[in-house]
Amino acid sequence: MILDVKTQHTPIGDLLLIARDASLLGLEFADATDRRGALEASLTRHLGAFTRRDHADPAGAATRLERYFAGELAALDEQPVEPHGTPFQLEVWRALRTIPAGATLSYGALAERIGRPAAVRAVGSANGANPVALFVPCHRVIAADRTLWGYGGGLPRKRWLLSHEGASFADPAAQGTLALDDGAR
Repeated sequence: MILDVKTQHTPIGDLLLIARDASLLGLEFADATDRRGALEASLTRHLGAFTRRDHADPAGAATRLERYFAGELAALDEQPVEPHGTPFQLEVWRALRTIPAGATLSYGALAERIGRPAAVRAVGSANGANPVALFVPCHRVIAADRTLWGYGGGLPRKRWLLSHEGASFADPAAQGTLALDDGAR
């Protein structure tokens, strides 16, 4: 199996895109050294052995990223994605794609949205395992107190993306302890 790859230069750093045919399989932040190789290991687990082929625009994802960063925020919604994960992760990732640019959702609200209000921590874990960040917009999930928590690309990148989209969130200086459960006990 041959997968198309490209390192795309963006305002938030270099992004490795991996696609098969018309679908994006993965996006990895090139500077996320603690996660380097995790995407390819996951793809190997789910797809078997593959070879990489340089491509100018894997599945059209590079063009859609350029449009997004130029201000056409809905461009990412057009991208066919093919994330591989558990049934629960896939359910969470489908729900993430329903959060429009400029909007945010808390981890608890996302758990409610998928009909599993008690699964807040599992939702957070699935959010963090998202293999196609940006296109499956995990950056739009924030803490119940509207502060920014947990992003594989780092909080400065999450802050930049949400600001680019015009989303509101709490001042980072207000960040305290992590509140994932929206206050429900």
